[in-house]
Amino acid sequence: MTVDIALNVLLLSFLAITGLAIARVRNLFPVAMLTGLYSLLSASLFQLLDAVDVALTEAAVGAGVMTVLFLATFGLTRAREKSVPRSRTAIGLVVTGLTGAALFYASLDMPHFGAADTPVQEHPLRERYLETVREEIDVPNAVTAVLASYRGYDTLGEVTVVLTAGVGVLMLLGVSRRGRHDDDKEP
Repeated sequence: MTVDIALNVLLLSFLAITGLAIARVRNLFPVAMLTGLYSLLSASLFQLLDAVDVALTEAAVGAGVMTVLFLATFGLTRAREKSVPRSRTAIGLVVTGLTGAALFYASLDMPHFGAADTPVQEHPLRERYLETVREEIDVPNAVTAVLASYRGYDTLGEVTVVLTAGVGVLMLLGVSRRGRHDDDKEP
């Protein structure tokens, strides 16, 4: 087993352990911290798989912004999760199992990892991007160059969606705070 494969397996094991810990813990503050850890582990795994752009997004949004939003939201809620009736837990488990089975079935149609005959490897623009990216954009990483230049509108759209979601959450938090202060003033 090579070092890269060993690191991937180790990170996947840590991801599974962290996911189980998130499901078991009932206090919401550790859940927020574990969720940030999960995102950080995911970003590390993406980095090892040479998906630098995805790793950067996961680290910034998943480990950074989402953890802050969770903690801000916890200031407006209880510290512990409410207990859920057993029937609702069973329904959630069934839905999760069916979703997992559907995702597993869908993954069987995916090409093998690293296969040279995948559609993305055979796309006609692939050669053009790889041959002309240094002259046209002068960015050494081809993935970064494609995302920043050739797919700039897509990237701008993604940034706009994340910004809009963040502003929406902040507005919701602001409305809740204003409502709580107004209730405090009334006798």
